[in-house]
Amino acid sequence: MITNTTTIRLEIEKGIRQKGHSLSSFGKQAGINRGIISGILNGNPPKSISIRQLDLMAEALGHAEGWMYEYYVDECFINEKADWRRIKAFLLRCTEIGRYDCIKEVLDRLMEDLNNTISIFGLAEELYAEGKVQESLPFYECVIENEKHQHSERLAISHYRVFRASIGENTEKSFRSAIRFEPYRNRLPENLMLDALLQLANVYYTLQDWKTMEYCADELKLLLEQVYKIDPHYPEKIIAPKETERHIVVYYGQSFLLKSVALESLGKYLDAKSYISGYADLSWFPDLDSVGQKEVDKFKLAAIANKHNLDLLMGDDSNLDEYVNFLQRHPNEILPSIIVILEAANKYNFDIKNTLKTFSISFDSEINFQNDYYQKSTYKARLVTFYYELALYFLIRELHNDGIKYVLKSLEMALEIVNKNKVLDCVSLFEQFKAFSTDNQKEFYENLIRGVNNDAKIHIVAKSSFDIN
Repeated sequence: MITNTTTIRLEIEKGIRQKGHSLSSFGKQAGINRGIISGILNGNPPKSISIRQLDLMAEALGHAEGWMYEYYVDECFINEKADWRRIKAFLLRCTEIGRYDCIKEVLDRLMEDLNNTISIFGLAEELYAEGKVQESLPFYECVIENEKHQHSERLAISHYRVFRASIGENTEKSFRSAIRFEPYRNRLPENLMLDALLQLANVYYTLQDWKTMEYCADELKLLLEQVYKIDPHYPEKIIAPKETERHIVVYYGQSFLLKSVALESLGKYLDAKSYISGYADLSWFPDLDSVGQKEVDKFKLAAIANKHNLDLLMGDDSNLDEYVNFLQRHPNEILPSIIVILEAANKYNFDIKNTLKTFSISFDSEINFQNDYYQKSTYKARLVTFYYELALYFLIRELHNDGIKYVLKSLEMALEIVNKNKVLDCVSLFEQFKAFSTDNQKEFYENLIRGVNNDAKIHIVAKSSFDIN
């Protein structure tokens, strides 16, 4: 009976004959000892082929990468028993050349014994540690689908890795990934839980889901206080965490900053102000290296900006000139801050014409902000909000052409990143002022909406699994 392993050997023998080689000359061409080739082709039973040897022989015979890989799976399961050393080498090679069909076939065979999830998880972690995130995902997904112990740390970490890899510009995709991951967040090792809560909060910030973002901040703060004993009154008692992605001071400062931003966005301005002191001066934090000190300095700047923001949102623009001078010295803060300045101007009818001019924001200018300071997804989400608030500012002042121009710009970008909530806001605003739009603007709007209907990009998504009353 001809099997897949037999087929490989028959194809090698056929290639050797067609090339006019002897075993010696072929071995020399392929860089493989003649005795090894003889054992592979003529042994009884035949000697197993390593994936490296198959690649060398394929190259010597003039075949492309991945030759006979679909037949090689059987080579990994000699006598129906998994040879993990051989399997691992094959899987790694498949990730290098994108043979995910073969990876799936091997994983399906391995999952006939669910104990193999341990080895699969180990391989995924190796790839992840090497920065091969996308290559690791099929293996994490395999663990997620087949892990027997639903409360295992292995399963939680796999969910977390997939969640992190899924965060990007597509807002809805990020949210769906967050919903899938959330039930497993409390099963993670505590050092990874810090990163997980921070990332979840960032996703909900992008979605403008302030209540869930607030819960993330509360969980983060509780974890830091209970597990790592972080208390500004007793800094000497802080327990150093295991390896974390960021300096520990980042998680502590962010627990206050995220809470403050969420409360601000919920209109609870006085409550939001009370949290600024939690991150305004973190110089008391022990063991601050150069990285930690830079983070402390960033929090200090954020506190100054956010205090100005809250003053404006409560109707006090007396320090606006001082704020503008601050932003000129710290251009990375301009984009998030100008959004709040616009929101306050729209709410209280402030005249910020000179402020917009200072930052080169005019009716017809191409607006550019530094975008290497924030995550790309956060930057784009903020741009969507900026264009929306700028449009509203112009429309309130009956500068309809310019206002509609920026509504459409916000809508176009909201569709690009699939931000459903902002799409609805933009559509509502455009429809309200549609009578003032030009024919070209109407046509552009209709094309955008037609694209949504054709691509079906905007969907209603599931509710977060955080406990929300």
